[in-house]
Amino acid sequence: MDFEHSERARMVMEQVERFVRERVIPGEAVYEQQLVHTDDWTKWRIPRVLEELKAEARELGLWNLFLPDEEYGAGLDNRDYAPVAEITGRSFLAPEVFNCSAPDTGNAEVLVKYGSDAQKERWLRPLLAGEIRSGFSMTEPAVASSDATNMRATCEVKGDEIVLNGVKWWTSGAGDPRCAFLIFMGVTDPNADRHSRHSMVIVPMGTPGVTIRRMLPVLGHLGEPHGHAEIVYDDVRLPLDHVI
Repeated sequence: MDFEHSERARMVMEQVERFVRERVIPGEAVYEQQLVHTDDWTKWRIPRVLEELKAEARELGLWNLFLPDEEYGAGLDNRDYAPVAEITGRSFLAPEVFNCSAPDTGNAEVLVKYGSDAQKERWLRPLLAGEIRSGFSMTEPAVASSDATNMRATCEVKGDEIVLNGVKWWTSGAGDPRCAFLIFMGVTDPNADRHSRHSMVIVPMGTPGVTIRRMLPVLGHLGEPHGHAEIVYDDVRLPLDHVI
């Protein structure tokens, strides 16, 4: 396989490397100064410098570099994006500065490929514009749910609604004050083939029945202002058009 970087990739790599070196890394200290450090995740706020750097990066066209789809992203394929991701990995801020941070990247990819036109307009476009953020609820506390076939949470179709029940944790990004929606993964048809039982559902933040129980510490840190949440879904009812 040819691993040579394309001309487009080399150009993006040079621009990203310069921006990370000259703007992002010097901004890390400012970010830390502006960050609200508290165990109360409801008081977390986004440091101003982050939004300032994002605006600069977007103005330069260094935006959504992870998406190969040219309608929504930069049009870089995996071979071209990999060295760019290596450069952004030098700073804890850089992935978000270029709107390339998880879980938004995975959620965006899901919506690009499987979302309805209405879902793309309501959720994908503001996500790719950096106006909102998102979370992904897959992992569960009682089972080894990195293998989704072990999942116990349910999303059952009842009439014209999808009803969600279960406990999720390590839902990254749920503590971010900009988090506008979660993608919930659960079992819809327990009698189907074990790899065909599941659905993904868009859950707007603030939906009745969704309770953030706590933020989970990682090596003693809560990961403010984004966090990794334990979330209870108790008889959460949504219209069927929220199913991806």
